[in-house]
Amino acid sequence: MATPDHHHLSAKRALKLGVITASDTRTSATDESGRLIADLLARAGHQTGFYEIVPDDPERIANTVRAQLPALDGIIVNGGTGIAARDTSFEAVKRLLDKELEGFGELFRMLSYQEIGPAAFLSRATAGISAGKLVVSLPGSPKACRLAMEKLLLPELGHIAYLLNL
Repeated sequence: MATPDHHHLSAKRALKLGVITASDTRTSATDESGRLIADLLARAGHQTGFYEIVPDDPERIANTVRAQLPALDGIIVNGGTGIAARDTSFEAVKRLLDKELEGFGELFRMLSYQEIGPAAFLSRATAGISAGKLVVSLPGSPKACRLAMEKLLLPELGHIAYLLNL
């Protein structure tokens, strides 16, 4: 009988992921969260195969994800998950998902609550599968990106790759 970790042991080690920063104000010089995500991926042995800052517009975000996803194992979007009028990443990503991983958002908000208190429920961070690939939508703050990457995504990327046959 296989152990619970058998998927982790046979998981693909290096993934090629895209990083999209959804922002109307950030530039490559000021995109701390996008750089942080790419750096954490590299340190874990993964490759950033695409990086772009896209205006916080749901059509532009969705079109960029759709255009880039076929050449990647997944995409991590950061920014635009709050409740302000221009926070539209959630809508863009959610409509692309074939399967939503509800537990990702739930766990992210639980971990975030431990750090920032009740403001954590204002985040609409989400993750799921689109066309057989992982798509994640994170808040734009570097602290939130670090939390999601270190506590949730990086420990499970290989397992996700195994389950999706990436």
